[in-house]
Amino acid sequence: MSLPEQVDKDIKAAMLAHETVRLAALRGIKKEFLEARTAKNSNGELTDETAVKILQKMVKQRKESAAIFQGQDRADLAENELAEAGVIEAYLPEQLDTEKIEAEIRKIIDQTGASSMKDMGKVMGAASKTLAGKADGKVISDIVKKLLA
Repeated sequence: MSLPEQVDKDIKAAMLAHETVRLAALRGIKKEFLEARTAKNSNGELTDETAVKILQKMVKQRKESAAIFQGQDRADLAENELAEAGVIEAYLPEQLDTEKIEAEIRKIIDQTGASSMKDMGKVMGAASKTLAGKADGKVISDIVKKLLA
């Protein structure tokens, strides 16, 4: 079952269970998927790879919003954003831990022959493709910087 089909199925289940936060998050996912499918340069299809990128973006947005709300002493709104982020994260592939990410990046550095910070772009390009959906871009960037320094 594709990711959009799974979300549709889960929306129905959330409606029947009267889970308001889950339902709001799932409707948000469905909206983003629909916009991606009908975008100007798309062919009307949504690959799982594109869907994962959309989900990662949504989680990042929710977490940033929650941080802003916490800074403004709006714990109620921050809680809601974090709850939605948790629902969205459930549809993402399992994230690698830092040790596994570091091992993958070391392999990429060996393959590309990178030796200094000048080669960061090469390493980041390859690492982003290899670890897409499995690790956060900021974590990848931090590890690459550490290893090339």
